[in-house]
Amino acid sequence: MTTRARFTIGQVVHHQKFDYRGVIVDVDPIFEGSDEWYEQVARSRPPRDQPWYHVLVDNADQMTYVAERHLEADDSGDPIRHPALENYFSDFNGSNYQSRQALN
Repeated sequence: MTTRARFTIGQVVHHQKFDYRGVIVDVDPIFEGSDEWYEQVARSRPPRDQPWYHVLVDNADQMTYVAERHLEADDSGDPIRHPALENYFSDFNGSNYQSRQALN
């Protein structure tokens, strides 16, 4: 069975549990982190066989690794502020960022 990701690279999302906004910079079809990280950080034990996302956090300088079940689309239309944003994206259309590189 193949799981299809609900969110795409460049999409602005909201973390439901920790109430922050961010933009997706990469998608893993299943959890790709270490067992140690999962045991220490993923305390709610989200499924490993579902998509996980690398997210630049708005108004911060960090990137997080988030299970799909904790995210929802952010429809505010507000841009993300992150120091690494321009390394990944060129333009913002109000809901999605345009990637600087062609996606496979």
